[in-house]
Amino acid sequence: MDTKALRQKILDLAIRGKLVPQDPNDEPASVLLEKIRAEKQQMVKDGRLKAKDIKNDTIIFKGEDNLHYEKFQDGSVKCIEDEIPFEVPEGWEWCRLTEITFEIFAGGDKPENYSKTQTDEFSIPIFANGAENDGLYGFTNKARVNKSAITVSARGTIGFCCIRHMPFVPIVRLITIVPTNGINIEYLRIVFQALIETGEGSSIPQLTVPGIKPKLIPIPPYSEQTRISNKLIETEKIVSAVELNQESVVNYIKLAKSKILDLAIRGQLVPQDPNDEPASVLLERIRAEKEELIKAGKIKRDKKESIIFKGDDNSYYRNRKGKLVIIDNELPMRIPNTWTWAMLPEIVFFQEGPGILKKDFREKGIPLIRISGLQTDAVSLDGCNYLDPEMVEKKWAHFKLDKGDVILCTSASIGKASIVGDEAVGSIPYTGQIRFKMSDAMDRDYFLYLAISNVYLNQVNAMKTGNCIQHYGPTHLQEVYVPLPPLTEQKRIVTSIKKYINLLDTIESSLV
Repeated sequence: MDTKALRQKILDLAIRGKLVPQDPNDEPASVLLEKIRAEKQQMVKDGRLKAKDIKNDTIIFKGEDNLHYEKFQDGSVKCIEDEIPFEVPEGWEWCRLTEITFEIFAGGDKPENYSKTQTDEFSIPIFANGAENDGLYGFTNKARVNKSAITVSARGTIGFCCIRHMPFVPIVRLITIVPTNGINIEYLRIVFQALIETGEGSSIPQLTVPGIKPKLIPIPPYSEQTRISNKLIETEKIVSAVELNQESVVNYIKLAKSKILDLAIRGQLVPQDPNDEPASVLLERIRAEKEELIKAGKIKRDKKESIIFKGDDNSYYRNRKGKLVIIDNELPMRIPNTWTWAMLPEIVFFQEGPGILKKDFREKGIPLIRISGLQTDAVSLDGCNYLDPEMVEKKWAHFKLDKGDVILCTSASIGKASIVGDEAVGSIPYTGQIRFKMSDAMDRDYFLYLAISNVYLNQVNAMKTGNCIQHYGPTHLQEVYVPLPPLTEQKRIVTSIKKYINLLDTIESSLV
């Protein structure tokens, strides 16, 4: 469920008079607005308001032709039907924001006298333009606003609204709106959250005081304003509960996917079949294929390659620095009898992309894959640079990607695997990316799942280096142990994983 869209829909219903029923016994909003105008005029007479503060106040009314008109202080009248956003219920009225406010202004510089922490001397909060900690900047000793008011973030987190009931000081272009008596401040906040735009300006979007002063506001009777506010509080509790439960479900789904992969790579997701060709035979065939590729000059022999084998004592051995050593205690887990352990270089060819300097980039040519192109299942050209084709043929031709290659990012986005499709064939992986080329005796999808499983990630995470951005490379991959099932079981595992993952994806998509 898209709770953000749900909240916006509830706000929209509220300001259209569709969230709570109208009560014919409520005093009409037209009477309320007349009282507000009379109060403001009396405040001018008493010196509590200046005449300039109400000079732009207008009266919006419906004519006999059922169209909306606006009457100005000089007595002139203008039809504004084209400005009215939507129809409101009987008993409601439209007005400009200035008509129902005492003051609208933007905060300026921070006070000279202030403290970052509250003290006996500095107890008045200072609020800035921002959402973190409700915009609290510090404390000072003299308030700028002494009435309940709404603040609206004008830049950055545009439209972030807060109700301030305590005296405060607004700074840094934070817009402050002080409503008149007779306007429920919570209702006015609701209106702003429903109607606020993303801001003005070509370079840095922002809200401005001149931009919001003439905004048209739908005004219900005061009693209905209160009912709407109370209903919003009630619905927000429900939406928040849904949001919390939804987050929990998403987390459970994530854990379930990880558990499915874990069971699969441990040989516990599908049953073993004694009729399957043993993985040990499969491994010998992979080694034979690799030898043929070396003889043909298609790949180079890895001088550091170490081969695992199972001894008569049922333990796994490995040649390390010329000595045979038992590695049972190094292996990540126990595996079924029909499986075998192998070193990663035994079963796949891998190669890190070359380090290419910025000076070699061109506006067009051979694509150079960047991390932004490894965010989906298929390698894309998003954010790629380009290389001169002649330079590629001269220096980097052996890095060209083939269809079906698997690309892993070895820094920043560790744990994401992408497959080379038609779009990326012939492109070059950048440094920090490792391409894997599968043997025909290895199921590619099984390797994909292996590469994002905890069995693989726990090993590379234990070996990766770096202070700011940690990474791993081919040297580390030399030491990765791989659980290898029979080929037919690999395919059964892949089928089963896809079935469960698709089911979980369906559940997750239903939450949006």
